[in-house]
Amino acid sequence: MSWLHDQGLDSEVIDITVTPPSAELLRKAYEQFGQVKPLFNTSGQSYRALGADAVKAMTIEQALQALAADGKLIKRPFVRCPDGQFLVGFRPEVWSEVLLN
Repeated sequence: MSWLHDQGLDSEVIDITVTPPSAELLRKAYEQFGQVKPLFNTSGQSYRALGADAVKAMTIEQALQALAADGKLIKRPFVRCPDGQFLVGFRPEVWSEVLLN
């Protein structure tokens, strides 16, 4: 949030652990990344409770439904940019490239 503020960018904050994105929105992010792995918060408790093997065994649809059901499974921050692109995790160099160019 402070990075966005420092860049003069406005944002709307939604606590995805309380109100996870829809499976439809997550599908759009999946389509951008070409895989679901970048969407998963692999260091979180929800992911560890499921287990990496269980996640790997999921179909794309099952993975998207799991993410939509438990926002703690989603890598944060999860950002939908004004142009429709998605950013997951905070990497200043990537955010600069996408949001400032």
